[in-house]
Amino acid sequence: MTTDETAAVDALERLGLSNYEAKVFIALQRLGTGTARDVYRVSEIPRSQVYGAAENLAERGLIEVQHSTPMQYRPVSLDEAEELLAERFASERDQAFDYLESVRERSEPGGEEREDIWSVDGEEHVTDRIEHLVRTAESRVVFGADSTDLVTESLRDALSDAEERGVEVAIVSEDSTVRALFEDGAMAVYASPENLRNERAARLVVVDDRAVLLSVLGDGDDREAAFWSESSGFATVLVEILTGWIESTVK
Repeated sequence: MTTDETAAVDALERLGLSNYEAKVFIALQRLGTGTARDVYRVSEIPRSQVYGAAENLAERGLIEVQHSTPMQYRPVSLDEAEELLAERFASERDQAFDYLESVRERSEPGGEEREDIWSVDGEEHVTDRIEHLVRTAESRVVFGADSTDLVTESLRDALSDAEERGVEVAIVSEDSTVRALFEDGAMAVYASPENLRNERAARLVVVDDRAVLLSVLGDGDDREAAFWSESSGFATVLVEILTGWIESTVK
């Protein structure tokens, strides 16, 4: 097999096909229509294995079978195959995460306060965590960044989405170019107070009265590191301190 075909087989396996099923499906794309013998000739599959793989593909709705002598196989359209595999992937994903959610609910009794403080390393991972926190906001978000490099388009979209669904969003930065990114919209934009400025500080996020994230810059290419906490005593206290400092200084 060529490198591209090997990659395609690997990708189809990740979407739920077996190795033989993936190879039969690819072989039938070449043939258009073919018998088990035809598939065997254009693939590396033992002929005895073609029948079982083809039967499984037919059960998945990915190929059609003509019950002639010998049997003929042909693949459904690529658009239909893509849709079927996407639906199967989504179904498997939902089933897995529904179970994981039930496990979490059983292991974390409602209303129990935790004292968890978590760390995140790397700018991309910090951004992902910030976006998740912002998208779960119900009443208020305070976001701060020390440079436009740390305000990605997807993060701006998350902040805009929060503002559009009625969340109070405030942007705080000592960098005027960061503030300029948001000044044309309806969000409140402030220069950060002197007592919150630090050359190592990178980003700040406060969500409602329950979650907080602070990041700092270190050395190296992937230099940002953050700690965050949600629904904990630590988060509650730090949220009160940070919002108190900000509100008393900028308002």
